[in-house]
Amino acid sequence: MLEIGIYRPLRKKGASSLILLLASLGLFIVIQNLISLIFGDDTKTIRSGVVTEGLPVFGARITPIQIATIVVSALLLALCSLFMKKTKIGKAMRAVANDPELARVVGIEADQVILFTLVLGSALAAVAAILISLDTDMTPMMGFYALLMGVVAVIAGGIGSIPGAALGGLLVGMAQHLGVWKIPTQWQDTIVFLILIFFLLFRPQGFLGRAIKKAAV
Repeated sequence: MLEIGIYRPLRKKGASSLILLLASLGLFIVIQNLISLIFGDDTKTIRSGVVTEGLPVFGARITPIQIATIVVSALLLALCSLFMKKTKIGKAMRAVANDPELARVVGIEADQVILFTLVLGSALAAVAAILISLDTDMTPMMGFYALLMGVVAVIAGGIGSIPGAALGGLLVGMAQHLGVWKIPTQWQDTIVFLILIFFLLFRPQGFLGRAIKKAAV
Protein backbone atom coordinates (compact mmCIF):
# COMPACT_ATOMS: atom_id res chain seq x y z
CA MET A 1 0.00 0.00 0.00
CA LEU A 2 2.81 2.43 0.85
CA GLU A 3 4.63 1.64 -2.40
CA ILE A 4 1.57 2.02 -4.64
CA GLY A 5 0.01 4.94 -2.79
CA ILE A 6 3.06 7.03 -1.84
CA TYR A 7 6.49 5.94 -3.09
CA ARG A 8 5.52 5.20 -6.70
CA PRO A 9 3.69 8.54 -7.23
CA LEU A 10 6.71 10.35 -5.74
CA ARG A 11 9.09 8.56 -8.12
CA LYS A 12 6.89 9.40 -11.11
CA LYS A 13 7.11 13.06 -10.13
CA GLY A 14 10.90 12.83 -10.21
CA ALA A 15 11.45 12.83 -6.44
CA SER A 16 15.09 12.50 -5.42
CA SER A 17 16.44 9.86 -3.05
CA LEU A 18 16.47 12.49 -0.29
CA ILE A 19 12.75 13.19 -0.78
CA LEU A 20 11.97 9.46 -0.66
CA LEU A 21 14.06 9.13 2.50
CA LEU A 22 12.22 12.02 4.19
CA ALA A 23 8.88 10.53 3.12
CA SER A 24 9.83 7.15 4.59
CA LEU A 25 10.89 8.76 7.88
CA GLY A 26 7.59 10.64 8.02
CA LEU A 27 5.66 7.42 7.39
CA PHE A 28 7.70 5.67 10.07
CA ILE A 29 6.68 8.29 12.64
CA VAL A 30 3.01 8.13 11.56
CA ILE A 31 2.87 4.33 11.79
CA GLN A 32 4.71 4.32 15.11
CA ASN A 33 2.21 6.76 16.61
CA LEU A 34 -0.73 4.80 15.20
CA ILE A 35 0.61 1.72 16.98
CA SER A 36 0.75 3.73 20.22
CA LEU A 37 -2.82 5.00 19.76
CA ILE A 38 -4.26 1.58 18.96
CA PHE A 39 -2.26 -0.71 21.25
CA GLY A 40 -0.87 1.68 23.87
CA ASP A 41 2.69 2.61 24.88
CA ASP A 42 3.17 -0.09 27.51
CA THR A 43 5.54 -3.00 26.99
CA LYS A 44 3.86 -6.16 25.71
CA THR A 45 5.09 -9.72 25.47
CA ILE A 46 4.38 -12.69 23.23
CA ARG A 47 6.41 -15.13 25.33
CA SER A 48 4.34 -17.90 26.89
CA GLY A 49 6.99 -19.96 28.69
CA VAL A 50 8.87 -19.35 31.91
CA VAL A 51 11.95 -17.13 31.63
CA THR A 52 14.98 -19.27 32.42
CA GLU A 53 18.71 -18.72 32.73
CA GLY A 54 20.61 -18.90 29.44
CA LEU A 55 22.93 -21.71 28.40
CA PRO A 56 26.67 -21.29 29.15
CA VAL A 57 28.72 -20.66 25.99
CA PHE A 58 32.42 -19.71 26.35
CA GLY A 59 31.77 -18.09 29.72
CA ALA A 60 28.71 -16.14 28.53
CA ARG A 61 25.00 -16.90 28.81
CA ILE A 62 22.84 -17.25 25.72
CA THR A 63 19.13 -18.06 25.68
CA PRO A 64 17.44 -20.58 23.34
CA ILE A 65 15.64 -17.77 21.48
CA GLN A 66 18.98 -16.00 20.92
CA ILE A 67 20.39 -19.24 19.47
CA ALA A 68 17.32 -19.51 17.25
CA THR A 69 17.84 -15.90 16.14
CA ILE A 70 21.43 -16.63 15.11
CA VAL A 71 20.41 -19.78 13.19
CA VAL A 72 17.44 -18.13 11.43
CA SER A 73 19.51 -15.05 10.55
CA ALA A 74 22.30 -17.17 9.04
CA LEU A 75 19.78 -19.24 7.06
CA LEU A 76 17.94 -16.19 5.71
CA LEU A 77 21.24 -14.52 4.84
CA ALA A 78 22.32 -17.54 2.78
CA LEU A 79 18.92 -17.86 1.09
CA CYS A 80 18.80 -14.15 0.22
CA SER A 81 22.30 -14.25 -1.23
CA LEU A 82 21.43 -17.25 -3.42
CA PHE A 83 18.12 -15.68 -4.41
CA MET A 84 19.77 -12.44 -5.54
CA LYS A 85 22.44 -14.24 -7.58
CA LYS A 86 20.60 -17.24 -9.06
CA THR A 87 16.98 -16.25 -9.73
CA LYS A 88 15.60 -14.10 -12.54
CA ILE A 89 13.78 -11.73 -10.21
CA GLY A 90 16.88 -11.47 -8.00
CA LYS A 91 19.00 -10.43 -10.98
CA ALA A 92 16.29 -7.95 -11.97
CA MET A 93 16.37 -6.46 -8.46
CA ARG A 94 20.14 -5.98 -8.73
CA ALA A 95 19.76 -4.39 -12.15
CA VAL A 96 17.11 -1.92 -10.96
CA ALA A 97 19.19 -1.06 -7.89
CA ASN A 98 22.23 -0.40 -10.08
CA ASP A 99 20.54 1.65 -12.82
CA PRO A 100 16.72 1.93 -12.93
CA GLU A 101 16.62 3.74 -16.28
CA LEU A 102 18.86 1.21 -18.04
CA ALA A 103 16.82 -1.61 -16.50
CA ARG A 104 13.67 -0.13 -18.06
CA VAL A 105 15.41 0.16 -21.44
CA VAL A 106 16.14 -3.58 -21.52
CA GLY A 107 12.53 -4.41 -20.65
CA ILE A 108 12.52 -4.84 -16.87
CA GLU A 109 9.32 -3.65 -15.17
CA ALA A 110 11.09 -1.52 -12.57
CA ASP A 111 7.93 -0.64 -10.61
CA GLN A 112 6.98 -4.30 -10.22
CA VAL A 113 10.51 -5.19 -9.16
CA ILE A 114 10.54 -2.40 -6.57
CA LEU A 115 7.15 -3.56 -5.25
CA PHE A 116 8.43 -7.13 -4.93
CA THR A 117 11.57 -5.84 -3.18
CA LEU A 118 9.51 -3.96 -0.60
CA VAL A 119 7.34 -7.03 0.01
CA LEU A 120 10.41 -9.22 0.47
CA GLY A 121 12.13 -6.67 2.71
CA SER A 122 8.99 -6.30 4.82
CA ALA A 123 8.76 -10.08 5.24
CA LEU A 124 12.38 -10.26 6.41
CA ALA A 125 11.76 -7.35 8.81
CA ALA A 126 8.69 -9.19 10.16
CA VAL A 127 10.77 -12.29 10.93
CA ALA A 128 13.35 -10.11 12.70
CA ALA A 129 10.62 -8.33 14.67
CA ILE A 130 9.11 -11.62 15.87
CA LEU A 131 12.50 -12.94 17.00
CA ILE A 132 13.36 -9.69 18.80
CA SER A 133 9.92 -9.64 20.44
CA LEU A 134 10.40 -13.17 21.75
CA ASP A 135 13.72 -12.07 23.26
CA THR A 136 13.10 -8.55 24.59
CA ASP A 137 9.31 -7.93 24.39
CA MET A 138 7.57 -5.24 22.31
CA THR A 139 7.20 -1.46 22.46
CA PRO A 140 6.15 1.04 19.77
CA MET A 141 9.73 2.37 19.67
CA MET A 142 11.48 -0.98 19.23
CA GLY A 143 11.79 -0.58 15.47
CA PHE A 144 13.62 2.74 15.66
CA TYR A 145 16.61 1.32 17.52
CA ALA A 146 16.82 -1.63 15.12
CA LEU A 147 16.64 0.80 12.19
CA LEU A 148 19.55 2.89 13.49
CA MET A 149 21.73 -0.18 14.11
CA GLY A 150 20.79 -1.55 10.68
CA VAL A 151 21.80 1.67 8.92
CA VAL A 152 25.21 1.64 10.62
CA ALA A 153 25.69 -2.06 9.77
CA VAL A 154 24.83 -1.52 6.10
CA ILE A 155 27.16 1.49 5.77
CA ALA A 156 29.98 -0.36 7.52
CA GLY A 157 29.51 -3.46 5.39
CA GLY A 158 28.93 -1.75 2.07
CA ILE A 159 25.61 -0.63 0.60
CA GLY A 160 24.27 -3.20 -1.85
CA SER A 161 26.26 -6.14 -0.45
CA ILE A 162 24.40 -8.82 1.53
CA PRO A 163 27.61 -10.40 2.93
CA GLY A 164 28.84 -6.88 3.69
CA ALA A 165 25.68 -6.15 5.70
CA ALA A 166 26.28 -9.36 7.67
CA LEU A 167 29.87 -8.32 8.42
CA GLY A 168 28.70 -4.85 9.40
CA GLY A 169 26.11 -6.34 11.74
CA LEU A 170 28.73 -8.54 13.38
CA LEU A 171 31.03 -5.53 13.81
CA VAL A 172 28.28 -3.43 15.39
CA GLY A 173 27.18 -6.20 17.74
CA MET A 174 30.69 -7.16 18.85
CA ALA A 175 31.77 -3.53 19.29
CA GLN A 176 28.72 -2.82 21.47
CA HIS A 177 29.07 -5.81 23.74
CA LEU A 178 32.84 -6.13 23.92
CA GLY A 179 33.12 -2.40 24.60
CA VAL A 180 31.18 -2.68 27.86
CA TRP A 181 34.06 -4.66 29.36
CA LYS A 182 35.98 -1.41 29.70
CA ILE A 183 33.32 1.34 29.69
CA PRO A 184 29.79 1.73 31.16
CA THR A 185 26.84 0.21 29.25
CA GLN A 186 25.28 3.61 28.51
CA TRP A 187 28.14 4.22 26.07
CA GLN A 188 27.16 1.30 23.83
CA ASP A 189 25.34 3.48 21.30
CA THR A 190 28.22 5.97 21.29
CA ILE A 191 30.57 3.19 20.19
CA VAL A 192 28.26 2.38 17.27
CA PHE A 193 28.11 5.94 16.03
CA LEU A 194 31.87 6.35 16.37
CA ILE A 195 32.10 3.36 14.01
CA LEU A 196 29.69 5.11 11.64
CA ILE A 197 31.75 8.32 11.66
CA PHE A 198 34.95 6.33 11.06
CA PHE A 199 33.53 4.61 7.99
CA LEU A 200 31.98 7.79 6.59
CA LEU A 201 35.33 9.57 6.89
CA PHE A 202 37.83 6.88 5.90
CA ARG A 203 35.96 4.14 4.02
CA PRO A 204 32.50 5.32 2.92
CA GLN A 205 32.11 2.32 0.59
CA GLY A 206 32.26 -0.05 3.59
CA PHE A 207 33.96 -3.43 3.92
CA LEU A 208 32.86 -4.97 0.62
CA GLY A 209 31.64 -1.94 -1.30
CA ARG A 210 33.53 -0.44 -4.20
CA ALA A 211 34.70 3.12 -4.37
CA ILE A 212 32.81 5.12 -7.00
CA LYS A 213 35.00 6.51 -9.73
CA LYS A 214 33.93 9.63 -11.56
CA ALA A 215 34.84 10.20 -15.16
CA ALA A 216 34.69 13.54 -16.99
CA VAL A 217 33.71 13.59 -20.66
